[in-house]
This record gives sequence, structure tokens and C-alpha cells, in this order.
Amino acid sequence: MLSSFSRTLMRVAKPSMNHVKFMHRSAPVASDHLFVHRDSPENNPDTKFEFTSENMKRIQDIMVNYPEGHKAAAVIPALDIAQRQHGWLPISAMHKVAEILGMPKMRVYEVATFYTMFNREPIGKYHVQVCTTTPCMLCDARDILKAIQDNLKIKCGETTKDNMFTLTEVECLGACVNAPMIQINDNYYEDLKLSDVNEILDDLKAGRVPKPGPRSSRFACEPITGLTSLTEPPKGPGFGVRDDL
Repeated sequence: MLSSFSRTLMRVAKPSMNHVKFMHRSAPVASDHLFVHRDSPENNPDTKFEFTSENMKRIQDIMVNYPEGHKAAAVIPALDIAQRQHGWLPISAMHKVAEILGMPKMRVYEVATFYTMFNREPIGKYHVQVCTTTPCMLCDARDILKAIQDNLKIKCGETTKDNMFTLTEVECLGACVNAPMIQINDNYYEDLKLSDVNEILDDLKAGRVPKPGPRSSRFACEPITGLTSLTEPPKGPGFGVRDDL
């Protein structure tokens, strides 16, 4: 079944093998990288981490949303705040979150290793995530990825020497209608051409923040050729049901 699907993709996509993604060979399947922690000089239980007073207040404000005995429900936003403060998520930050929420460290590890949004190793100032799943792949995402690699002079999983950019190849980011697209930190850049990629990266290098969203004429994810429905104001309640409406 899977091999048949892969052959179908090969016929639909461009003839070049560079445009074929064999989904049954994804790297994490053959690696424990996503879920195993190994102490390193920059990431170990002694790595210094304390929440700022501002971020501590934010976590406390989140915790009051949950009844006593269920404070652990705040673990995801607490980890996110820790990562935003530190730039990535060291194991010492996980321990601090476990302490604040009164939950076992293992439960925090389970969350931090499950969600790929948590970066448990140092990353650059700009985390460039390139979607290469089917819709983006069919819209030349492999060329977009290569253009980024050529611009930054790094490969997937690497960080530039100045610690400005980290490049990651990821699965679907949920903007299939606007393929091909990339995510840089919290911003989506969609409907990309190769020239857009270089412009976006060069702006970031120069300290500018490129405008996020579609790089085409679209406002969001409406049909690129124009609306095909909802082209007039909606009728009122009861229209078509009662003769007097």
C-alpha cells in the first residue's frame, strides 16, 4: 500500500528524485533523538534557570484557571513561557515547571518530548521550519528548502555559525492551501517563490521583520483566482423557509 502510494507521488511530482519524499524513511523513526535526554555542558540539571518575576506572574495567572489538584493542566503554556524566556527548553527549566506545578518530573518530560514545538537543544535566534509534506512538496517545497540551504550555507538540523538561524524540515504546518510555506519563529510565510525566500532571509539578516502571511496577492487562504462562493451578503434568518421572508 505505502510503496504504491510512493510510486503515485513519483508520477505526480516532478521527475527529479529530489522531489520525492519517502515518508516511511523519516529520520526520527530510526533515532531516539526526540525522546531521550543526555546531559551535555549546556543542557543538564545544573543549567541555570529561573523564571523572571514577570513570567512567574504569567504562569500564576494561568494556573488560577484550573481547580485545585489540576494545576498540572498548565504544563504546556508553562513550558512555552520557559522556552520563550530561555530561547530553548533545557532540562532544568522542565524541573522548575514540575516544581511550580507540583507534578512529577517524568510527567513534564512526557509533554516536552511529545510536542515538537519544544526545542530541547539550543537553536538560533530564527528557527526556520520548512514544510515538505505532500501539498507543499507538490508545490516545489524541495526547491524552497534548497534555496534556504544555499542562502544560509547550512543543512537541515544545523545552526549557522553566528547562531542566527536554525533550519529544520518538518511535517504539515496546517497551511496547505497556501503551499509552499515556511514558519520562522511564530510567523508563517506562504505562497512562496524562490525569490521570496531570499528576500525574507536577507531581511532577517539585516534586522528587519518581513511581513508574515501570503507573499501573493491573497489576504489569507481565499481562492487565489477569486471567490467562488459567499460573493454577496448572506440572506436573513428563515430565508427559503417561510414565504413571507
